[in-house]
Amino acid sequence: MRECFAGRRSRARFIDDEVDSTFRVASGAGIRESSAYPMLRTIFISVFLSLYILIVGPPLILYTFMTGNPDPIYWAGVKGVMFFVRAAGVRVRVMGLERIPQGVCLFVANHTSSADAPAVVGAIPRRIAVVLKESLFKWPIVGQAFSAAHFIPVNRTKRDSAVASVEKATEALRAGQSFLIYPEGTRSPNGRLQRFKRGAVVMAINAGVPVVPIVCSGAHRVMEKRSLVIHPGEILVEFLEPIDSSKYSLEQRDILNEQIRDTMAAALPPDQRPVDVPVASAEGDAEV
Repeated sequence: MRECFAGRRSRARFIDDEVDSTFRVASGAGIRESSAYPMLRTIFISVFLSLYILIVGPPLILYTFMTGNPDPIYWAGVKGVMFFVRAAGVRVRVMGLERIPQGVCLFVANHTSSADAPAVVGAIPRRIAVVLKESLFKWPIVGQAFSAAHFIPVNRTKRDSAVASVEKATEALRAGQSFLIYPEGTRSPNGRLQRFKRGAVVMAINAGVPVVPIVCSGAHRVMEKRSLVIHPGEILVEFLEPIDSSKYSLEQRDILNEQIRDTMAAALPPDQRPVDVPVASAEGDAEV
């Protein structure tokens, strides 16, 4: 099943320009930022995003369960969230779309902030599913929307449950559904790339699909970990060269894991590289 369409490549490349002029005023362009403005911006976004979810979510969830077609709820979610991201004064710049191969892929991205998730998903020019922590599926409306879009919950504290989630995602990959997974397993505490868990490479090897590494930089400055305050700024999302997982056996999964991590580390800015690789800056104290 082929999912990559040229028209959506164009949409992703200009994802910021579509709403840029609309929100120059709403995002405070030309106004000197006061200490209270970030919190006011966050409250504004939270209120109107909640209203958007309440109005758009239930009918689209019902439509999806009646028709079995997840496209409307997926794209309504992606476009809606990106609309509000721009309203918060955050610009997403996308590079490397031409590197995405045709057909099913496993996208893997670094995870530093709640702000990088919409930036990365919004940059991918096809409908994907995501492996997400189980607790997110307990949110009203949002959890049902995730299920309707074929996202897969994972409980990382229980090994058997985590293995079952990986197997379910692998079957979906084989059936033609591209996925996004965060191989670090959680958000970085300081923006630096952490050690990878093995689930992503096991999925890729078992399904025989290429891995497309994605590096996201700047998101940890837009929204810090354990903070709800949104700061204006730029997030860069770059797609790197795909890696052919079919050349690796399960016994070589650690080799593939390290190759993906080293590739991503080399593409990140110095302050986001791990300190345990040669390309890393010696500055700062990282937890990896």
